Amino acid sequence: PRKTRKKIMKMEAFLRGLRTLHEKHEKLKHTVHTAWRYPLPKWGQYAMGCVYFTIPVVGGWYVMQWAISKSVEEIGERGEKLQHKEVQGIGNKIIVDGKEQVVGAGGKFGGVHLAMSDASMQEKNRAMLEAMFEKERRRRDRERRSMEMKEADDQ
Repeated sequence: PRKTRKKIMKMEAFLRGLRTLHEKHEKLKHTVHTAWRYPLPKWGQYAMGCVYFTIPVVGGWYVMQWAISKSVEEIGERGEKLQHKEVQGIGNKIIVDGKEQVVGAGGKFGGVHLAMSDASMQEKNRAMLEAMFEKERRRRDRERRSMEMKEADDQ
């Protein structure tokens, strides 16, 4: 009971601190957006727009450079520090303890069917894509013919 009470008191103090921080932040925002407000000329608005655009772009570039350096540090320039240098298991298959296992629906961990790239699936996808394009071509042809007929009737 005593430890629980101390935890509760610490939590209440933490929440009070957060509320105070929030109130101070709101007060600062109000001051910045009212008391410090100064209308900028067009060139100043353009300059500030450039600043507000540039900061996240440059910041993002530096974050990407940091991520790239960490990647090189962890796995090497071309992956030479990796334990497994070749892809193991493709599509819905994984290799666990040297044995290939199926993952997803009907396999280990249950779940949904994962995208697979075997030849039969590729052929099925190709046929479905062709059928969709053919259907769309017919729809556009019908639409074009009806527009032509409408124009001929108007003349």
